[in-house]
Amino acid sequence: MRDSVTTSLLDAFLQRLKTAPSSALLLDYDGTLAPFHVDRNRAFPYPGAISILEKIAQSGRTKVIIISGRPIVELRALLAPMNNLEMWGTHGLERHLSNGSYSCIPINEEDAVALAKAQEWIVTAGLLSRAEVKLGGIAIHWRGLSPAEAKSVQSLTLDGWTKIAEQSRLKLLQFEAGLELRVSHPDKGDAVTSILADLEPRAPVAYMGDDLTDEDAFCVLNGHGLTVLVRDTYRETNADTWIRPLQELIDLLERWLINISSK
Repeated sequence: MRDSVTTSLLDAFLQRLKTAPSSALLLDYDGTLAPFHVDRNRAFPYPGAISILEKIAQSGRTKVIIISGRPIVELRALLAPMNNLEMWGTHGLERHLSNGSYSCIPINEEDAVALAKAQEWIVTAGLLSRAEVKLGGIAIHWRGLSPAEAKSVQSLTLDGWTKIAEQSRLKLLQFEAGLELRVSHPDKGDAVTSILADLEPRAPVAYMGDDLTDEDAFCVLNGHGLTVLVRDTYRETNADTWIRPLQELIDLLERWLINISSK
C-alpha cells in the first residue's frame, strides 16, 4: 500500500487533473482534514490546509466537498472563513450547497422511536455527559478518558446499544474514540452516489477519509475515482492508497493545486 504503489496511483491520478476541465475533491473532516481534539469545538483544520483548499476551490476546476458525521452547523464554525464549500453533514442527512442553500432528509417514525429509546438508555446508564445527540443518531465519546475508563464506557455502550440496534433498523458504528447509533441510510456512500450523479461522467474524483464510516464512500467510489486513507497508522481498508497527516496530506493538496493550475 505504501511507497511505490502509493506513488504510482497518486501520480497517475494527479496527471489526469492537468487536462480535466472539471474535478472533485471529497474530504471527511475529523481525522482527515483536522486532528482529533478532546474538545470537539476546538478540532480546527490542520495548519495550511484551509488556505490550499480555498485556492483549489477558487480555481474553478475542482469542486471541494466536505462529507462528515458532524452537523452542518459545526462544520460551518470550524471551516470559517470558508463559506463557499459544499458540505454534507450528519453522514449525508444534511446538505449545504456552495450557494448557501440548505436541505435535510427527515428520518422516519420507526427510527425516531428507536433513537428515543437509545437516548433514554443513555440517561439510565449515566452517560449523558459523554453523549452527542444529533439528527438521525446519537454518539458516545470517550476521548480524554483513561484507558480503563474508556474501556468501561465502550463496554457499557456496546452492551446497551447492541440490543437496541438488533431490535431496530438502526446501525451501530465505531469511530475514533467513540460509538454511534444512527439511521442506516443515508450514509457517506449514499452522499458520494448523489455527488457523482451531478458531476461530469469523466471528471476525476478523489475521496479522502480516515474512519470506518468512510469505508462506505470508499466502496462506492471504487473504480470511479481515487480513494485515500488518511491516518498516522495503517489499517485494513477498501481505499486505494494510504497517506499520513500532516505533511503527506498537505503535499497531496499542494500537488492537486499545482496540477489544476497548469496550462
